[in-house]
Amino acid sequence: MAAGFLQRERIVAPPGWSRWLIPPAALSIHLAIGQAYAWSVFKTPLADTILAGNPSAGVLSALPFTLGIIMLGLSAALFGTKVDANGPRWAMVVATSCFVAGFLISAAGMYLGQYWLVIVGYGFVGGIGLGVGYISPVSTLIKWFPDRPGLSTGIAIMGFGGGALIATPLTTSLLGAFGGSGDGAQAAGIGQTFLVMGLIYAVFMSVGWLPIRVPAPDWKPEGWQPDRQRTGSLISTANVSAANAIKTPQFWLLWVVLCFNVTAGIGILERASPIFQDFFQDSSPAETIAASAAGFVAILSLANALGRILWSSLSDVLGRKNMYRIYLGVGALLYLLITLTTNSNRAVFLISALFILSFYGAGFATVPAYLRDLFGTYQVGAIHGRLLTAWSTAGVLGPVIVNAIADAQIAAGVEGPGRYTMAFSIMIGLLVVAFVCNELIRPVNEKYHETETTDSATAGAQA
Repeated sequence: MAAGFLQRERIVAPPGWSRWLIPPAALSIHLAIGQAYAWSVFKTPLADTILAGNPSAGVLSALPFTLGIIMLGLSAALFGTKVDANGPRWAMVVATSCFVAGFLISAAGMYLGQYWLVIVGYGFVGGIGLGVGYISPVSTLIKWFPDRPGLSTGIAIMGFGGGALIATPLTTSLLGAFGGSGDGAQAAGIGQTFLVMGLIYAVFMSVGWLPIRVPAPDWKPEGWQPDRQRTGSLISTANVSAANAIKTPQFWLLWVVLCFNVTAGIGILERASPIFQDFFQDSSPAETIAASAAGFVAILSLANALGRILWSSLSDVLGRKNMYRIYLGVGALLYLLITLTTNSNRAVFLISALFILSFYGAGFATVPAYLRDLFGTYQVGAIHGRLLTAWSTAGVLGPVIVNAIADAQIAAGVEGPGRYTMAFSIMIGLLVVAFVCNELIRPVNEKYHETETTDSATAGAQA
């Protein structure tokens, strides 16, 4: 029986097919789902319309985004093995269907005045699209670029970090055009915005799954010799299954590394504007500080995106373990520098924050290549999916640490940088713990490797 249009067997690349067609396809998916980072644009319109008068409007307006990030990690973990088995076209179509359906369900919720539909649509259904859409391009790129995994995954994951640069002006423009923002904002205008964005992303994401291909089982880049590894390198030519990977200490050490690196980045990113204003509120008029804070947020977003491609590409030269030494060790020192200098030097604060956020983004882009080094390419998508539960954990942990401590300090009458001293000290501690975990990572024990028989029997399905 002929393989279906979405199945892996139908998308094996013919000889001579250019692997450089894969990064643009992967980028189209990640640029789309990266819209999640622009959710804050919806917060005020939702609070002014469907949540108007609700004392918990601030929390409720963030709930779709929070649930979406949680579902990203959970769905990536649950469906990772199926993504590897069925292939990237199947996975990207599933991701497109769920992500777009999330917008359409949210639109219905706004039209009907049922906010729970927005939470279910964008957060739950759309969150599944986020998780499946996040891992499928990455695992495909790793198979196409075994010689440059840091560069290839950095390209795609940069798209996720930069997705907000497209989504923010698009959302703002649509809300304004449909009357979903400003004075007299209407819930129907937000509903129309959700509807149109869903349709736009349906087309945009199709540019990714239509041309996607997987390499033939015996394919390798011209001139690349996989058996030539650096002395003392963590890079392995063996393969480990997803089921075995979670039994290894390397997986859990890397889980802690990713979780705490993300927690430290979110510590600044999630509360960026208030942090800047609290640090420098006495140095300029309120209007100037508010405008500067908005610029600070934009620059942090750019650092987040650029760090994903620049630092992850450098990992192909310096090695993944060395890069995480930089992310974690230098990150801890930069947090310490901010804590000690407080608001005495704005340039030091800005540069430190930019590097911290670039390390935050780079951690996401470097970890797939780190997994490939440790566990091989056999089920790297499924292993990556399981590791992303660390992101879900950090997505809750980081904001809770910073916001809870800041709120307590504000209630105690503390002003300025003192509101964040304890939170930043905790971030330093977490980065130090992650640094130690990274140092403990060693090559995976041979008892977890797949046998040659297993590899041969599954080569066609897993290539």
